Amino acid sequence: MLLAWHVPAEFADRLNELPKYVVSSTLTDLPWNATVLGNAWREVVARLRQELDGDIVVYGSRRLSQSLIEMGLVDELRLMVYPVVLGAGDRLFGETQDKIPMRLVEWRLFGASVVNMIYAPAMADG
Repeated sequence: MLLAWHVPAEFADRLNELPKYVVSSTLTDLPWNATVLGNAWREVVARLRQELDGDIVVYGSRRLSQSLIEMGLVDELRLMVYPVVLGAGDRLFGETQDKIPMRLVEWRLFGASVVNMIYAPAMADG
C-alpha cells in the first residue's frame, strides 16, 4: 500500500527555512540549511538548548534520542505508537546508567489504534 502525505505549502516553506543540525562523524557538508555537528555534538546541543528560542526536535534517531535522554537534555518525549507486530527490532529505551522516570503528560488517539503520547521526565516541573 502506498500512502501519500500532503504537506501544505506554508508548512513546507517553514520547515525549509528552519536550521537543521545533523550529528555525524562522517558527513561534512549538507544542503537544506543544515549544519553538521561533529565529535563535540554533546556540548553543541547543550549550548543550543540554552541559546535557541523554541523547540529542538529529533526526528527518527534512536541512538541520538537515547543519548540526549541519558544526558538530561530532553524536556519532552513524543511517541506515536502504531500497533503492528513485525518481529525482532531495537529498543527505543536501551540500557541506561540510571533509572530515568517519565510521566505521561498528554495522549491522543488517532483513528482506531494509533496513539500519540507525550512524556516528560518525572522530575520536571509542569
